[in-house]
Amino acid sequence: MFKSTLTIVSASLMLAFASVAPAHAAVDADAAQALFKKNSCTKCHSVDKTKKGPSLQKISAKYKGKADGQEKVIKNMTTGPKVKLDDGSEEEHKIIDTKDPAALKNVADWILSQ
Repeated sequence: MFKSTLTIVSASLMLAFASVAPAHAAVDADAAQALFKKNSCTKCHSVDKTKKGPSLQKISAKYKGKADGQEKVIKNMTTGPKVKLDDGSEEEHKIIDTKDPAALKNVADWILSQ
């Protein structure tokens, strides 16, 4: 009787923790890259090389693992902040052409996975 009660309690706890843990969808790299290219992000960014803007690897290194990393990447893509370029000049960051929160999260997660 004790063993079966323990099993039921263990199973209940596992289900409880599973429902509390955030569910992260896998990154759809093809969709992220398509949106990235459609918005001409490749004009200023490359996966591994600094162009006019930092490489995606550099962006990932800055924000990956931080609680607000995804949020900061999305904010940069959606608000058009002034960004400082390597030559010292500043310009407004282009605003990505989508309002779809899932697409924005996917692109941000793809960037953070570099």
